[in-house]
Amino acid sequence: MQSIIILGVIITRILGTPNMDLSKFIGEQWFGLYLNQNKVGYMCQKVALNDEGNLLITEEGTFKINMSGVKQDMKILSIRTYSSSGNLISIKYEMSDAISTTEFIASAINGQLKLTKTIAGQTTEKILPPPKETVKDALKFQIWMREKPELNAELISFYFEPLYEQELTCVSTVENIEERFFNGAPTKVYKIKTKINIINLEQTSYVTENGLVLEDMAGEIFTMRLEPMEVAKDVTYSNDVLVSNAAIVDKQISNPRTRETLKLIIRGPLKESHLFCDERQQLVANGDHFIFTAKKIDPNAILKIPYPIQDEEVRRWSEPSSFVQSDHPEMKNKAKEIVEDTKDTWEAVKKLCDWVNNNMRTTYSAQLTNSLDVLRHLEGDCTEHSILFVGLARALGIPAREVSGLVYVDHPKPGFYFHQWAKVWVGKWIDVDPTFGQTTVDVTHIKIGEGDLIDQIKLIPLIGKIQISVVE
Repeated sequence: MQSIIILGVIITRILGTPNMDLSKFIGEQWFGLYLNQNKVGYMCQKVALNDEGNLLITEEGTFKINMSGVKQDMKILSIRTYSSSGNLISIKYEMSDAISTTEFIASAINGQLKLTKTIAGQTTEKILPPPKETVKDALKFQIWMREKPELNAELISFYFEPLYEQELTCVSTVENIEERFFNGAPTKVYKIKTKINIINLEQTSYVTENGLVLEDMAGEIFTMRLEPMEVAKDVTYSNDVLVSNAAIVDKQISNPRTRETLKLIIRGPLKESHLFCDERQQLVANGDHFIFTAKKIDPNAILKIPYPIQDEEVRRWSEPSSFVQSDHPEMKNKAKEIVEDTKDTWEAVKKLCDWVNNNMRTTYSAQLTNSLDVLRHLEGDCTEHSILFVGLARALGIPAREVSGLVYVDHPKPGFYFHQWAKVWVGKWIDVDPTFGQTTVDVTHIKIGEGDLIDQIKLIPLIGKIQISVVE
């Protein structure tokens, strides 16, 4: 159900850790990319010097995704350039799919960092504080391992992430030191746990005493593993990422779209930030599991209020963002065209939801999506449906944001699949699913995340880790 944005976010962070032995500064390494132990792509990392004597660290990642039988490729390119003195000079980051290429260029100029973004063909610039990141951060494991750190030793490093438009702080800790047989010889291997602020993501790395990264695992679901080139590039589309990461149930749920209530028992690594409770759903801890209950919302009980919404507490969800270009003329004009002369917020929401549902061509997509590209192409999965709806709503001054979680469907197997929908402010927050054409979502929607791209990262540790039982 859900697009592979999360995969792009994971690999963005994993690709930020160079993996060369420091004594072999120039060269390349190949890695296989795995989602819950199923291979989904490969990555090549190169370290080189240019004619000016600057160090270039290039990572090229390729995903080969099967989403419910639809085969797609997605490519990620990252080039980080450092001066001979070790300072970060520039970052080039691209994410390409069948529809478009999203590009970020960060340049350190006169004590500032200029970030240029090109999304849906629109280029914008932003001035940010100078980065703390240096080549020592990029080569942190190569340098640190040669210092022979002890058990529980810590290292703080910095990494500017163009996708989040800010610098991340990474705290690495040596959790274990063991001897392995590697390349025909006994080798000391460090197990290092890295915690990354802002996105609350943990990364586990296995690094040799010479600083060579053998394996990285992010969120316990996504792995980058050192392999020979021919092995790394040996990828098939045999693994269906939708089915393999769904919470399959042993029996069908009757009348899933129209039933009044639902009760489930959920097991998995849910944290406090995933336990959403509101008028529609309750998700609470109960010993070693969680209990989910939901009831159908009566749309006739929603009050009539005019838009644009002036409530200061929710106004920020009416503002445009890098991936929700609600201030673009195309978005504003289309939103006005859809709602016509409607002045009531709820009536406008229903028209927007119906229009997106009726005009979008549903295709499973592996892409870093944005509302303007979706408006122009009108195709995609639940992520594209939702981000387009959010963009159109915000264009009218109606607060809206994306919601992530799981939803029940019968096919290809009865179960709860990762899914994305939206919520809008109509005097209160109401969940809306333009993919299903539901102005009030049905009771099988399990909300476990909401907000922008960084907030969605909280779902990473849950992918493929949820088990659900239906309570009659």
